[in-house]
Amino acid sequence: MRVLVTNDDGIRAAGLHALARALAGAGLDVIVAAPLADMSGSGAAIGRLHADEHVEVEQVELPGLAGVPAYGVDGPPALCVIAARLGGFGDPPGLVVSGINPGNNTGRSTLHSGTVGAALTAANFGVAGVAVSIDDGDAHHWDTAGALAVAAVEWVRSAEDRTVLNVNVPNLPLAEVRGVRWARLAPFGTVRAAIAEATDGRLQMELRATGAELPADTDTALVGAGFVAVTSITGIRSTEPTDVAARIERSVLRRSA
Repeated sequence: MRVLVTNDDGIRAAGLHALARALAGAGLDVIVAAPLADMSGSGAAIGRLHADEHVEVEQVELPGLAGVPAYGVDGPPALCVIAARLGGFGDPPGLVVSGINPGNNTGRSTLHSGTVGAALTAANFGVAGVAVSIDDGDAHHWDTAGALAVAAVEWVRSAEDRTVLNVNVPNLPLAEVRGVRWARLAPFGTVRAAIAEATDGRLQMELRATGAELPADTDTALVGAGFVAVTSITGIRSTEPTDVAARIERSVLRRSA
């Protein structure tokens, strides 16, 4: 299986290189396509894309990845996924793995994560996606997250098409990881956005630790306790039908008849 490796931190990010090395070392056919610049927080956005304009692509040689084709793309990670699935970098990948993001992507705020957005875009284009993140620290145990990413890929290859896994790894040596747990999304991640200052024409925003105690089976809490948190998530989908269409019709169309 051909695997696309991408991220939202950019083509030169250490986590991306560690992920690609781990997957290539496991014998997978790896291709890398990631943003030329940091696109953190881009969600599943594709940026400015017009039929009469081209997208800049730069071929890059990544450290320790001789023979692995790698491309820097002038756009967010979701665009990298779409371009790859449409054959922009050769044979389309059958799986997308995004990361390794330095910092957790937990809780409902994953909606805004470019790391997770890439995996959701993969599902939107017919294949499975895995998003991998590691908790913050002075130094990152990339090898730990890489080993967990390989294991997640082994599982997802036999899962249904369009499966999306969000994997969050504690920043520990592999031998110190307490285990792997299925997790539900926490109400929020390890930090929350806040307005530090609001003046005329300017907002100063910052991320603040919440200090809140979360349920033990949520992704944020599990990573904090030394476990790997694995969550299956879905993207855009319709819900069960309601009476909304009939109510709109009654309030607008029948009134104008």
